[in-house]
Amino acid sequence: MRSKDDNIIVQKSYAFSLRCVKLYKYLCNRDGNYIIGKQLLRSGTSIGANVREALRAQTRPDFTTKLNIALKETSETEYWIELLRDAEYISTSQAESMLSDCVELLKILTSIIKKTKENNSLLNN
Repeated sequence: MRSKDDNIIVQKSYAFSLRCVKLYKYLCNRDGNYIIGKQLLRSGTSIGANVREALRAQTRPDFTTKLNIALKETSETEYWIELLRDAEYISTSQAESMLSDCVELLKILTSIIKKTKENNSLLNN
């Protein structure tokens, strides 16, 4: 992977993590909703943390594992956002904006994982 400064998944996952932190603060200040908000905070910030860990992976399988964890955390975060929307803790427009970012992260992570696995199989043949 390239350096974190010119890496799109690093930039986008960090920006998304920051949005999750701000949404958590909003939920706590507005509704006192700590439980679901904390779940969102944990999974949403874990995405960027695992992407950053992948930058320091010692092997390709380690790299892929970290990105797979980030992918799962993105899916979990998507769930919490949908739940917050459907429980009417956040507006549909707030949710759709966050969900759009989630889908983008899911696509990027899936693409990187797929390409890494394809490159691995080419090296092993």
